Amino acid sequence: MLRRIGRIFRDIGAASLLAIGAPSFVHAAEDTTITVFSAWRGGGQLFETGPDEATFVGALGGTVYVETDKGPIDSGQLTCPAIVKIDLTDRSQIGTGHCTIRSRDGDRIYGDVDCTGFFLIGCEGKFTLTSGTGRFAGITGGGPVIIRSDFGQSESTGGKAVQEASGIIYWRNLHYQIP
Repeated sequence: MLRRIGRIFRDIGAASLLAIGAPSFVHAAEDTTITVFSAWRGGGQLFETGPDEATFVGALGGTVYVETDKGPIDSGQLTCPAIVKIDLTDRSQIGTGHCTIRSRDGDRIYGDVDCTGFFLIGCEGKFTLTSGTGRFAGITGGGPVIIRSDFGQSESTGGKAVQEASGIIYWRNLHYQIP
């Protein structure tokens, strides 16, 4: 019976453990590279912070999907407060964020994102896993990340603009280790 369960997990792929939860009898270390994405929605405020500079302060959130051989699996929820500094002359940007991914069973993964790119086009950089809870305790790793956005409505409110946005965050080769 345990061999059959082992084969089922192997067929589904290690990445899907985020979605279905690791059984309590699994205690082996994990070292895996996965593809993950989230279609997100978010918002915040855009502030003038210099003669040719603006700073976006806000958050994005959405459902996280892990790619498996059987297709994407809903694996939890993402929340990332973020700050993006924008050079208004060439539209370049530098962004940072601190993300929480809450799995369907409530365990959490924490990570930091740093990226550069161009406003309204996207931001590419590095995602670093910093810690986790429950079955993700001790998680380490990271990989490249791409964040694309489509800034939507903008409403001026006394020197700042309220922004609504949607987009995708994509981790093509997210490598992680769990002790």
